[in-house]
Amino acid sequence: MRTNTNSTFYKELVTDHNLHPAHKHHIDGATLTLEGVNPSCGDDIVVSLKVGDDDTIVDGGFEGDGCAISQASADMMMDLIIGKKKDEALHLADIFLRMIKGKVTDEEVDELEEAGVLQDVSHMPARVKCAVLGWHTVQEMFGDENEKAKNEADSQ
Repeated sequence: MRTNTNSTFYKELVTDHNLHPAHKHHIDGATLTLEGVNPSCGDDIVVSLKVGDDDTIVDGGFEGDGCAISQASADMMMDLIIGKKKDEALHLADIFLRMIKGKVTDEEVDELEEAGVLQDVSHMPARVKCAVLGWHTVQEMFGDENEKAKNEADSQ
């Protein structure tokens, strides 16, 4: 398993995504919105996605406050999932969450593109919840949607 040995690159990416996030804004007409909170450190974000009829995430954004890692991770996540189908976004979230637990292959980390630099957060237990907040929120968002659809089908 490789680790990110270039801490300067890591710091630059986290700083850039934190100070100049491309996706930290309100999404008009969002079809899914969910708040994610990390009570242990106070990170609080609202993830909004606009999902098309074909399950493609056509737009996404987040709002709220949090540490540099939570904000950068959410922004990197949006870079990855916008334009992807819901199942692809969930696949990437699964890889990211397994990466933070140290249970991925190098090829899987490569699928995460820039978000792969957050791999070393796994060695900082106090920061893990910060890095995974946006990703967990998206998983929960789609999980809730899947549960609603299942319940509607069961009631018919």
